[in-house]
Amino acid sequence: NKKIPTDHIIDAIFDPEAVAAGKCKVSKAPWTYFNRIRVKHYLKHNHPAPVVRERNLVPPCVKIDAGTGKNGKRAVVLVLIALITGAIHFSGVSQFADPDVLRQMVSSWGLPAPVVYMLIYTIAPAMFFPGLPITMVGGILFGPVWGVVYAITGSTAGACVAFLVARYAARDWVKTKLISPKWKQLDDSVEKNGWKIIAFTRLVPLFPFNLLNYAFGLTSIKFAHYAVTSFICMLPACIAFIVFSSSFPDLIKGNVSPGFIIGVLLIVFVSLIPIGVRKYRAKKSDSIHI
Repeated sequence: NKKIPTDHIIDAIFDPEAVAAGKCKVSKAPWTYFNRIRVKHYLKHNHPAPVVRERNLVPPCVKIDAGTGKNGKRAVVLVLIALITGAIHFSGVSQFADPDVLRQMVSSWGLPAPVVYMLIYTIAPAMFFPGLPITMVGGILFGPVWGVVYAITGSTAGACVAFLVARYAARDWVKTKLISPKWKQLDDSVEKNGWKIIAFTRLVPLFPFNLLNYAFGLTSIKFAHYAVTSFICMLPACIAFIVFSSSFPDLIKGNVSPGFIIGVLLIVFVSLIPIGVRKYRAKKSDSIHI
């Protein structure tokens, strides 16, 4: 088989003389990344074109497997935690991770420590930062009891802030972002089923959590129903990950505590909730439809 020399079209755009002479140099990482940025910049300024397609979060032809995506992310998080824990333990850094010393240090900061933590958690969802790492930090710093209190308070406050922003402060802007047909179906389902839809979507992750907070602000649901239902339905996952992460300092030191085992079992239980909800829906034909 003969090998036919070829050149990339991008090279032909930026260095046509070298391509014509057969002397074009092949780019390698990390220069390929910067070349892509250059191409985007070139096309944007020299060949502007209107956007003619809509990016749907969930293609209508794809059947949603509720819970699969989020459970997969949780599994990845657990694997990463295990790898990081092993690396820290064998590197000798674990001597600085005594849980009693760590929490005494946090306690010495006084009231500002939990206040700052809850404030960060309140702002994070509105800024589209992931909540799970913040939750787990709460377990490490404040323990399994106060960690749950601070984390669920912060996460509920964050969900409420995004809801109020969408309803009163930036309604038109949020509408321009949530144009997928799936969000319209969510609005129709809330109109029909009320707070049950909030409970369902909190327990079964069909939609991105941070976008969901904004989307509910565009619906007719009452704020009190939204806040209370969100608090109750987010609490199981919060407890599971706080209990698990509170044992993380012990785990780094090589000690498998009862809290770690309980935390793993709780995470497994929370991950099975979507399956139970789907089976419940299947038995009740007149239940929630999305």
